[in-house]
Amino acid sequence: MEFAFYTTGLIAILATLRVITHTNPVHALLYMVTSLMAIAGVFFSLGANFAGALSIIVYAGAIMVLFVFVVMMLNLGNSVEEQERNWLKPSVWIGPSILSLALLVIVVNAILSLKEQGITGTPVEAKAVGISLFGPYVLAVELASMLLLAGLVVAFHIGREDKRGDVVNKEGANQDVEKKITGERA
Repeated sequence: MEFAFYTTGLIAILATLRVITHTNPVHALLYMVTSLMAIAGVFFSLGANFAGALSIIVYAGAIMVLFVFVVMMLNLGNSVEEQERNWLKPSVWIGPSILSLALLVIVVNAILSLKEQGITGTPVEAKAVGISLFGPYVLAVELASMLLLAGLVVAFHIGREDKRGDVVNKEGANQDVEKKITGERA
């Protein structure tokens, strides 16, 4: 388990450095997913299986989907598509394959090392979780939601195309429409 800890920790550090230093947002996003998966591997190797599973579900799943939507709204253009084709060669798959294999070994080892015992504890209802979350932490939850919304709005405004040459005055637009209508009738 010590080898898995150091391996996934090193992968997390290297992937996080690539997130910070990469100029292409799509590649930075992929490195961030790799970093989050490696951090989940660190949790699994430390025996914190629940924290590892939550890390995969919440961060690598839900939050990264939000980031993918933001990047999709940025309108990156054709140059990025060609760069993606050049970048995604089979030799690049070695690192993610090793990480996936390491995570698979850690998860299978954790599952096989479990003793056959039931889960002890009391079940918690969703209502109780909601009350405890929105009770004392309502300000933090609302601030986090506003921060995510503000990030989406800013990314949309930064990524939209500015079509200043296409804007015409109202009279010119009406004349263009009338010309098209009369041209279609003739």
